[in-house]
Amino acid sequence: MQETEGVIKYHLDHRQTSANPDWPLSSMNSWRCLLYKLELIGQNPKRYMGYGYGNISQRFTDKQFIISGTQTGGISNLLAQHYCLIEKVDLAHNQVDSSGPCLPSSEALTHASVYAQSKTINCVIHAHSPEIWQATQALQLPHTTPNIAYGTPEMAEAVSQLFQSEQLKQASIFTMLGHEDGVVAFGHDFAQTACALINILAASKQLP
Repeated sequence: MQETEGVIKYHLDHRQTSANPDWPLSSMNSWRCLLYKLELIGQNPKRYMGYGYGNISQRFTDKQFIISGTQTGGISNLLAQHYCLIEKVDLAHNQVDSSGPCLPSSEALTHASVYAQSKTINCVIHAHSPEIWQATQALQLPHTTPNIAYGTPEMAEAVSQLFQSEQLKQASIFTMLGHEDGVVAFGHDFAQTACALINILAASKQLP
């Protein structure tokens, strides 16, 4: 059975507030628009039961990050009201505390796990790409195993293990084989991260 996209699986304590005018959204929005045009983030009635897919985030403080809201994939240009702040994450207890005008993406736990690996990681992109996902073995991409579902403590732990195994020492992208077409890219800034993702997409399209 196909897993429903966008279902929040963690325990969420969300405080409804207005968007913070101090959130630096300009660069993130610009890159997200490009990813939307490339259909790495979006919504398609023929894919994933018609649900929106993909999300984007950036570090705000040492332990907090801004992330796009749940089911915003189908919106071509996000506004401040489509983002929220992840204030605190307890990976071991599957708990997320957030605030803002919308609920956070269902992948917030995975984003938090990536940020926890290094203070040099400032942004995370969770995209959906059938081409990249299906080329995992051919391109020898780091990946989580098919039995690990998205948005769970198990996925957060699997991400941590990928970093500990140094599989991500030379790569800034991994696929999620238990999450159809799921790809995660991360890096110091959006130019580095998005370009790495686009380069892998180009490489996957060149495979026989």
